[in-house]
Amino acid sequence: MTILLSFWPFRRALIGGSVDSRTSSPPDEDQDPPATSLRHYATPGVSPPSARVDPKLKLQPRRPVRLWDVWKYAVVVASKATEVSADIISHHIWGPRKGSWGIEMTIVSSLMRGAGRHSSLVDIGAIRMLMSIGGLVPLPSDALVTPVTFRVRQRNLRGILATHDAAETGSRELSGEWVVGKKTWQRLQAEWKASHLQNDSNMENSVEQPFRISKKKERVILYIHGGAYYLSSAAAQRLISIPLSKHTDARVFALDYRLAPETQFPGPLHDAVSAYLRLTEDLHIPPENIIISGDSAGGGLSVSLLMYLRDNNYPLPSGAILMSPWVDLTMSCESWDSNAMYDVVPFPTADSHMNPIALYLGEQTEKYLTHPYASPLFGDYKGLPPLLIQAGDAEVLRDEITLLAHKATLAGVQVRHELYEDAIHVFQAYPFLSSSRTSFMSMGDFVRNILPQCQTRSPQLLDYDAEQEMEHEIDNENATVVRGDGTEVTTGMEAVEESFGSTPFAESEGEDDNARVRNDYSSWGHSRNWSLSTTAPDNADTSDSDGSSDEALVPNQ
Repeated sequence: MTILLSFWPFRRALIGGSVDSRTSSPPDEDQDPPATSLRHYATPGVSPPSARVDPKLKLQPRRPVRLWDVWKYAVVVASKATEVSADIISHHIWGPRKGSWGIEMTIVSSLMRGAGRHSSLVDIGAIRMLMSIGGLVPLPSDALVTPVTFRVRQRNLRGILATHDAAETGSRELSGEWVVGKKTWQRLQAEWKASHLQNDSNMENSVEQPFRISKKKERVILYIHGGAYYLSSAAAQRLISIPLSKHTDARVFALDYRLAPETQFPGPLHDAVSAYLRLTEDLHIPPENIIISGDSAGGGLSVSLLMYLRDNNYPLPSGAILMSPWVDLTMSCESWDSNAMYDVVPFPTADSHMNPIALYLGEQTEKYLTHPYASPLFGDYKGLPPLLIQAGDAEVLRDEITLLAHKATLAGVQVRHELYEDAIHVFQAYPFLSSSRTSFMSMGDFVRNILPQCQTRSPQLLDYDAEQEMEHEIDNENATVVRGDGTEVTTGMEAVEESFGSTPFAESEGEDDNARVRNDYSSWGHSRNWSLSTTAPDNADTSDSDGSSDEALVPNQ
């Protein structure tokens, strides 16, 4: 595995490979290929010379599937079965396409490779229905999930969203779900009960101010799912939102924003802004306690959200966690070609009725293709909060994500950029990968140890109203328990307490990370465990230009 931590405050560290020590500090800009490439992304409205998307792109209708086309389905199934079988045989005889891949990754890559060629045989509705079927993949163990629906009201939004905000009547609804890890829920329950007991005591003694008990300054994460802007949902991405909550010890609100083509740009951005302002204004959560997180298209939307908030003088969150963010809709980077044979993301062709860019931008493709809120790589990053950016070395978005990290760093943003060897797009969603587990551990480290050192404003103790609002939304009869075997049981709070236990899990601050990995992924069996260590392996270069070293993730021997 490789984890490349680039730029402030980590410079470079390589795990599982080698790095030239001469690259431990950023090279001169005149000789720096990323800085040179960034010149093509400096002017919104002007596509790079290498752009693969025509600004005049139009959404194509789907050609009807006729009775005599049925044979094509059989051909696709047969050819794909043959391809997968050949890859499995090749994996065992000559080894995997990528050195660190197991047989699971070989099969996943083989199944998805070239899938875009057959898009005419399916429609968006069928794919959405398939993705909504639960139980296909075991979920991480032990979490509480509570669905929430709220009305979108006018908030006097400015800029590009002013017209959309003015059209709101208060009748439109958005949904999402609160996700809370078992240990976090148990801890909060103990604190809430103690707070209520003390509050009752204060009332009996005529103390007007409610007593607030809090052992830590709570974080709340707004998670925005991926899916190329036209697929997936908060529920479908629990493979990410549940371990995100567990490893950061934070409550996660996963948003279901409106999807394309029913809602096109900037509609999803409007939903993301509405969800964020709901947390800060309606639930009274301080912005400095909030972290934005997203994967793929949700990662790009997360950056767009940060830029919109900054541009319109709204309070910014404390930081952001970006997993394989899609930030360049022109698809101009070289990794779209070099990693196509490894990644699970199909190349969207111009004549496809499911081209995500045409679905998302609609008739306004030429106007918005390089707009910073649609393609954040073309935006200005000055003033954004600290970013944790994770990407896979084998994904097609690798190069644009690297440019994102570089551009943000040059703009003065504090960036931690991690590049995982042989990992594919949104590898965090594959629990059988050791890189997935390591990435979530890194997120926890970022939230607990790194963010407090570099965020502009320190997180606050949540006031009584904020805690009460979240308790009301999370602990109710709609709560769902996701158990260790991946099953979901819709229950009321009485059954939740019976399932999770009424006493908090005894966990010391220095709990062994190996045990945490075993607990978090017990349903996946034994696998290689990783731990955080301040000592890097011999082949890791963790030195800063000033001679200091940074914390690195290393495998247990």
